[in-house]
Amino acid sequence: MKPIPLEDDFNDILNKAMSGLRLSDKELSRRSGVSVEIIHALCRGQLDETSLPRVAPALDLDPQALLRSALKLYRPRPVEVAGLEMFTSVYRASMTVNAFLVFDPVTREAAVFDTSTDALPIVDRSVELGLKVGTLFVTHTHPDHIAEVDALRRRLGLEVRSSSQEPLPGSLTFESGTVFPLGSLRVEARSTWGHSKGGTTYVITGLEVPVAVVGDALFAGSMGGGMVSYADALRTNREAILSLPDETVLCPGHGPMSTVAEEKRHNPFFPEGK
Repeated sequence: MKPIPLEDDFNDILNKAMSGLRLSDKELSRRSGVSVEIIHALCRGQLDETSLPRVAPALDLDPQALLRSALKLYRPRPVEVAGLEMFTSVYRASMTVNAFLVFDPVTREAAVFDTSTDALPIVDRSVELGLKVGTLFVTHTHPDHIAEVDALRRRLGLEVRSSSQEPLPGSLTFESGTVFPLGSLRVEARSTWGHSKGGTTYVITGLEVPVAVVGDALFAGSMGGGMVSYADALRTNREAILSLPDETVLCPGHGPMSTVAEEKRHNPFFPEGK
């Protein structure tokens, strides 16, 4: 299978940070000493290897991690975990979106996390593996993540769970901190809001390594951005995701899977981990 590309290029990271900090080109130029013209070029994806590391600190980004992103030197190592399956489908032609199937390898009890835009592979795989799929957990209610809720509900007869801070109509809601059993596994709902009002990360323990389905809170080498609150998106990522054990596998809404250790080392948005 062709590798899934990273969700964001270096200029996407720059634009998300500028937007989140509400910095104009002129103010970023004043803070960094880089001309407005070069900043415009960087934001369009035109790399200047001398200027990019100078701009990064003014945006609270790690300079070397951002440069590695620009030079295409970072890609997370492939991840495989027994009891974890990833499904990727196309959304609006130019991007992909992920859904995940998690199951207890012994009891075969399973849950789906988000829907992607094509339910059929999820249904087919759950039948092939002989799984008892009981729940669909929603990380947030942006259209690309819930496109196939009705199809999955109809085909698998599952119940749908969403955060009380961002309830999906027809779902059962929960509060942050709620723990759900999944066979011998444990699914803990953690608030990682900021990208959306009720953004939720699901931390699954009981497999060979911990797994966190993070939605759009965090991507390999980037993050979803603060569509509601940039400061809270950064804060909740640090508190609820990057505080997990280094070996924790991260399952994002877009792009490839990663680990906590790799994001601490390579994600420009979190310079303290470098």
